[in-house]
Amino acid sequence: MSLVTFLYIILSAILDIIANLLLNISDGFKKVAYGIAAIILVFIAFFFLSLAIEEIPLAIAYTLWGAIGIIGTTLGANYFFKQRLKPIGWVGIIMVIIAIAMLEMGQ
Repeated sequence: MSLVTFLYIILSAILDIIANLLLNISDGFKKVAYGIAAIILVFIAFFFLSLAIEEIPLAIAYTLWGAIGIIGTTLGANYFFKQRLKPIGWVGIIMVIIAIAMLEMGQ
């Protein structure tokens, strides 16, 4: 995987994380501007993800994107909204990281 492709995935995931956090701030789209911003960021995130899958298989790109998004959203929700995971939640995140590593080794 080239550096540019990896950066596309990272950028896509960061945009997705921001979209998720904005969606939380939108309070179920009661704050419409935040909800619309979240939707726009998701479209842009998928655009960058589409650039990544020109070089690597969709399964690899989407899995990396999803894992980064899960971890980033969890950390962002913890930092900005004081939403805490129970220990079993952290076990799940560790399992996601292990699964990503295994997927990469099998490529």
